[in-house]
Amino acid sequence: MNIVLASGSPRRYELLRMIGLENFRVIPDTAAEVISPDLPPEQTVCKIALQKAINVSLSCEKDDIIIAADTLVYLDGRPMSKPVDEDEAVDMLRALSGRRHTVYTGIALIRGDYNTTAAEKTEVYFRNIQDSEIIAYVRTGEPMDKAGAYGAQGRGAVFIERLEGDFFNVMGLPLCRLSVMLRHFGVRI
Repeated sequence: MNIVLASGSPRRYELLRMIGLENFRVIPDTAAEVISPDLPPEQTVCKIALQKAINVSLSCEKDDIIIAADTLVYLDGRPMSKPVDEDEAVDMLRALSGRRHTVYTGIALIRGDYNTTAAEKTEVYFRNIQDSEIIAYVRTGEPMDKAGAYGAQGRGAVFIERLEGDFFNVMGLPLCRLSVMLRHFGVRI
């Protein structure tokens, strides 16, 4: 049995190592993500995560445990994924400025014919951000591969007044939820 992370995210890689998982393979899913506007956020992120896990499982052994995740930021009930360019990143951060938004991460685990999914939800409160701060932050490049155009574990942390929920969820992998799920697959952390 091997553990496979179905993500190219360096944050997810580091988070797995942080909790003691060291011998795992990384096989990113390269398929385009499809957001279902008719599904609630929890179901949307679980559906995307499960599809990633299924895609990657096709190139793995039947006994491997596949871990996949998907994170989306929701503002006023609308999803914000990764910005396509700097202008969109600026627009996203302006929209989040001084507001509360919700971060959802879906986790999917597959081993053989068995799979399970779960979603985590965290409320994030941003302070009012000046335009000059937004533009300077976007120029660092940090927002470009992150849902909602910010990284809570990086320079984007200065925008966050407070969180309600799992901090690691905002980074893209809720570790408490994941560790409980892994126990059902016989993995102890």
